[in-house]
Amino acid sequence: MSIPSSSPERELSCGSVPHLECPSSPSGMDPDPSSTGSPVLSPDSSSHDAALSAPAASPADSENLSPDELELLAKLEEQNRLLEADSKSMRSMSGSRRNSGSSLVSSSSASSNLSHLEEDTWILWGRIVNEWEEWRRKKDKLLKELIRKGIPHHFRAIVWQLLGNATDMPVKNQYSELLKMSSPCEKLIRRDIARTYPEHEFFKGQDSLGQEVLFNVMKAYSLVDREVGYCQGSAFIVGLLLMQMPEEEAFCVFVRLMQEYRLRELFKPSMAELGLCIYQFEYLLQEQLPELNVHFRSQSFHTSMYASSWFLTLFLTFLPLPVATRIFDIFMYEGLEIIFRVGLAILQYNQTDLIQLDMEGMSLHFQKVIPHQFDSCPDKLILRAYQVKYNPKRMKKLEKEYTTIKNKEMEEQIEIKRLRTENRLLKQRIETLEKVMTCNKCMNGQVTRAQEAEENYVIKRELAVVRQQCTTASESLEKAQDTIRELQQQRYTEPFVSNLQTQLEQSRLREAELLGALKEMQDKVLDLEKRSSCLPDENNVAALQEEVKQMKLRELETLRSFREMQDTVAELNQRWQVARGSGGHWKESPKKNAMNELQDKLMTVRLREAQAQAELREVKLKALQLESQNQIHSKLIGRHEQERSALQDRLQMLANQNKALQAQLNEMKRKQAESDCKVWLNSRGNKEISE
Repeated sequence: MSIPSSSPERELSCGSVPHLECPSSPSGMDPDPSSTGSPVLSPDSSSHDAALSAPAASPADSENLSPDELELLAKLEEQNRLLEADSKSMRSMSGSRRNSGSSLVSSSSASSNLSHLEEDTWILWGRIVNEWEEWRRKKDKLLKELIRKGIPHHFRAIVWQLLGNATDMPVKNQYSELLKMSSPCEKLIRRDIARTYPEHEFFKGQDSLGQEVLFNVMKAYSLVDREVGYCQGSAFIVGLLLMQMPEEEAFCVFVRLMQEYRLRELFKPSMAELGLCIYQFEYLLQEQLPELNVHFRSQSFHTSMYASSWFLTLFLTFLPLPVATRIFDIFMYEGLEIIFRVGLAILQYNQTDLIQLDMEGMSLHFQKVIPHQFDSCPDKLILRAYQVKYNPKRMKKLEKEYTTIKNKEMEEQIEIKRLRTENRLLKQRIETLEKVMTCNKCMNGQVTRAQEAEENYVIKRELAVVRQQCTTASESLEKAQDTIRELQQQRYTEPFVSNLQTQLEQSRLREAELLGALKEMQDKVLDLEKRSSCLPDENNVAALQEEVKQMKLRELETLRSFREMQDTVAELNQRWQVARGSGGHWKESPKKNAMNELQDKLMTVRLREAQAQAELREVKLKALQLESQNQIHSKLIGRHEQERSALQDRLQMLANQNKALQAQLNEMKRKQAESDCKVWLNSRGNKEISE
């Protein structure tokens, strides 16, 4: 996700922000380090913040404080009351710190009191740093309140390292080796370096020291965590760390932030944690500012349009650097909770103005107006932030809900991917089938063309045969015409006429014989067709043959069972004979006699049963034999069928011969008629000549 690299110092017209009266820094130092050229920030309003609202120690905390600490806290509270009472002094200190390099406080008494307060604050934070473990164990609540009031500038480097537990990290020893390696993200880092704090003196210029050390830290982390690599927005966090500490220490703190403060999940390529933060922030917005939420929805002004950079850069690209640094102090101790609180506080403060604007107006309001509303008084923003309702348990429930929703979406995406894969495979199969169908069409076309060529060749051959026959017929016709002309020129004698009559009679006799033979063949064909209709078709014959094979197998099994049964019967008969032969010994007692009789009856029944089974086997054997005969008959039927087809072929041949004979007979009749006609003409001509 791309984060706009905007300057922390934004242009603002004088009349665009309402005047906020708030005490400014008593030291009068500029928060912008460009005035000194140092790579770290000058002290901001942190000193007087601790004086203005130094927390009163609770009874539980006061028991753990030493007398010196209690005296120091009493002095802080006293100076706070003095500042609140002296309203004129507070108004005189509310001038701009950016355009002045010295204190604007006119009251010497107030300046003296605040200088003592600053000195006491330094003493307190020096003691906190030296006794850090004891403060974290016993005075954690007091430490939290002091951090909310602002860490003094010169203590930020060490306190941030202590808060992040980044003082002694093994990765610090690897830093110099990492710089010697090459990272795949170097081009991206170089491209974005110039857009990170472009107006800050430390990072201004292409070859400036700030840009070089920022590049080193970002490159080193991209090698340590290759899954995240480099992401836009992280450079602003590293830049803020480099304003406070050397690059090795900034690298260690950044590694700890990524590992322990959820930043790594925010900067992963999937940015799943950013989606969760946006989801939780939308819930808080809907719950605490429902009217503004409805207005955002009506204008399609999505939460990610303005809140994404808040979570990714911790307000470093949205608010002025001194205000964002105060928020970063609290973030180092409390985590992302302060981002939710500050975001809701900003929306709550601007709710009235935002509701009256459209989408474009709201975008301009977020860019031009909101960032400079708390320039002179960051405490007012932090105070509003801690008035926002924030329930960690509810946030955990929202995290579970979001995880459930994302899991369902993931399952749906997996199902969609599976369906898309199946769709792609189906498309490939369809394309393959279309190609196969095209090939089949081409092959069918080739086959069709081959068949047409073959048919054309056959037709040409038939045409050649017909032409040959036509030529032969023409020659025969010419010969017949020559014969007719010769006959017309000659006179027919009586032997010639009688010979023609004899040939005519013989032709008629052959015709009668052929007609009789044709009738007989037709009768035979009808008889064969009747017999064929009674016979089973080829499918039934095949089924019968299959059944015959099965019956043969059953017959073999029955014969084996029958032989076994015969052996059993023989064995039973032997036992029976033995039992009958030893019957004299059964008369020893009545019980034994009854037992023997029962055994006798049992043996008789078994013999009958065996005989019945043997008879059944014989019946089955006969059935198998009948089935074998049926198979033989089926084969005979097949043979008859073959004979019938042969007779049909012969009948067809005879019919063709009959047609040929009939044609010859007609030709002979024609010739006979011509002969009769010629004879009659010749006889008539002779009569005319004789007359």
